[in-house]
Amino acid sequence: MSDRPLTRNIDPVAGPTWIKTYEANDGYQAVRETIGQRSPADVLDMVRESNLRGRGGAGFPTGMKWSFVPMGKTDGHKYLVCNADEMEPGTFKDRIILEYDPHQLIEGMILSAYTIAADVGYIFIRDEYHVATRRLRQAIAEAEQKGYLGNDILGTGYDFHLYVHVSAGRYICGEETALLNSLEGKRATPRAKPPFPQVSGLFGRPTIVNNVETLCNITHIVGKGPDWFKSLGLGDDSGTKLFGASGKVKRPGCWELPMGTTIGEIIEDHAGGMREGLALKGFLPGGASTDFLLPEHLDLRMDYDTIMQAGSRMGTGTMIIMDDKTCPVAMVRNLEMFFARESCGFCTPCREGLPWIFRILDDIEEGRGMPEDMEVLDRQGRFIGAIGNTHCAHAPGAIEPLSSAIRYFREDFEQHIQGKRCPYAGG
Repeated sequence: MSDRPLTRNIDPVAGPTWIKTYEANDGYQAVRETIGQRSPADVLDMVRESNLRGRGGAGFPTGMKWSFVPMGKTDGHKYLVCNADEMEPGTFKDRIILEYDPHQLIEGMILSAYTIAADVGYIFIRDEYHVATRRLRQAIAEAEQKGYLGNDILGTGYDFHLYVHVSAGRYICGEETALLNSLEGKRATPRAKPPFPQVSGLFGRPTIVNNVETLCNITHIVGKGPDWFKSLGLGDDSGTKLFGASGKVKRPGCWELPMGTTIGEIIEDHAGGMREGLALKGFLPGGASTDFLLPEHLDLRMDYDTIMQAGSRMGTGTMIIMDDKTCPVAMVRNLEMFFARESCGFCTPCREGLPWIFRILDDIEEGRGMPEDMEVLDRQGRFIGAIGNTHCAHAPGAIEPLSSAIRYFREDFEQHIQGKRCPYAGG
């Protein structure tokens, strides 16, 4: 049994794994042994027992999420939607699976759809992923020819049709109800909840939205059992995880490692440590919308609860590394510019507050900052960053890197204001 189930078929030199090779490596075996052979309730129990948590950032228990869907057949469609938009800055993990092992995702979606009795599925993918889109469509065609997709799958009477939907491209589509609005052809604005998508989602029908990596894990949980999956983790969280590191490390990249691998091992052993002449100043542990952590946190395990207790979130598990020659004010300014541009514009604190924050940071970085700017940033961070003050979690996520940068690197902000210039300029 592979201890790297998600990446066992991935070899960029050899190219994508098509259906003949995928089947030769036990591909679609879980589908053959499950559809019509196990009850959906039994599969749901396996997912619950596995302790799989969503790999898109929130870490919500997958089995619990699925259990909110009205079980059994209903009048009308049920939908399964894969979120393959992957627009979190610093995140590039799902693209590896989409491009090099598309059948793994398809098999995971078939098993997931069977569990919730969904008959239609969509892979919602960002427009820039041209290669992934092309390979997914080819893999779907192969699966249809083999009888794994379409009507009467493998003669069991179960129907499931799968489509690729290319997104117009907005970061807000990472919020599942904004994604569903976009999929319906509407403006990508998050919906008020309740009702939740599990009861009233796509076109008002019961819908589950899961991340690529989450759905791929279903293939292995069903094929090898929840106890095997739990044994892969090093702590309370089960399975493996696609971890990544970007920034001025020697070997930026993405690796499948056990849940609970320490931050230090990821940065030092897998990413090769910092480049020559540079030292680690801080890092965002789970993409751009997480709080900074410091070198003193290198011994922490990368799992949901440990990183939360340290004052941040594991998020996507893809770290953005900041070295001691990179200006934290400039880095945060860049992130806030992105978040301000990607606001859906529905609520005032996000629509007006994030551009205001960006303008203040721009002034500070360019030498126009005033001492009172820090008070404004503090106040804005407390207001916009509070869950419940905005329509969705976009603005609170945007505030996390800012508030933590002020908390840990406030001296850098003050040096900009006092010196009327960026002290890192030309460094």
